[in-house]
Amino acid sequence: MPTSQADYFTDYHHVKLTRDANGVLVVQLHSNGGPCIMTAQTHTEFVDAFYRISQDRANKIVILTGAGGDFIINVDWASFGDPSDPEIWSQIHDEGVQVLENIANIRVPLIAAIEGRAHVHSDYALLSNVIVAAEGATFQDVAHFAVGVAPGDGIFTTWSYRAGAGRAEAFLLNPQPLPARTAEEWGVVAEVVPNGKALSRARELAELYLKAPEVTRRNTRVHFIQPLKERVAREVGYGLSLEGASAADLTKSSKAKTERQAMTAKVA
Repeated sequence: MPTSQADYFTDYHHVKLTRDANGVLVVQLHSNGGPCIMTAQTHTEFVDAFYRISQDRANKIVILTGAGGDFIINVDWASFGDPSDPEIWSQIHDEGVQVLENIANIRVPLIAAIEGRAHVHSDYALLSNVIVAAEGATFQDVAHFAVGVAPGDGIFTTWSYRAGAGRAEAFLLNPQPLPARTAEEWGVVAEVVPNGKALSRARELAELYLKAPEVTRRNTRVHFIQPLKERVAREVGYGLSLEGASAADLTKSSKAKTERQAMTAKVA
């Protein structure tokens, strides 16, 4: 099928954008063509990419997915610098709020196609109207409590909205891989499909949604996302402030431990 491209499609190193003649935009998050690892650069790029996507009325349906058989798998912590530096955390804080607001501001049906590991920022996927997950897909949060940081960046807001607060709290306090079938039972995943078929099923759903008039499609997305959008606006800025304080404390504790070990080694 012929494609319809826009100038901004080539602006990003970690976001591959392709749109077909019907206006179905596939947003593929990646690192060098493989599974996406969150870095400071990707964090910044995602803010702009989702803003441009949300503003482009040529996008009739948006499909969010990952590369290399995964969604987002890990974080390159060193790339962000020292989180106890107020200037650094200010940027992380602002981008963390903006990226979720920009995804929520996509005003057409949004489908997430999840293969493999959605272990970082699964909240992006949970801002979709529908998640299609492969049988082998797993959801996890390796970026917060697992490493000693409060999960304040929207991961609790989205999971508690989709699955309920009790399940979200247990999921985030004991971050273990959650199978796609369990996520389906929780109401987070709409459909589980054979491995390798998530994107093709998302495309089938996109074709189905395109049968509705454009204004109907847009207004339905706007209506469905509004309650979660309100929670993002109300909760995530505060949550990221709490996360920043915990990250600064973790950095302080780690530095103190390193200094004690160095002192002990020197005395020995």
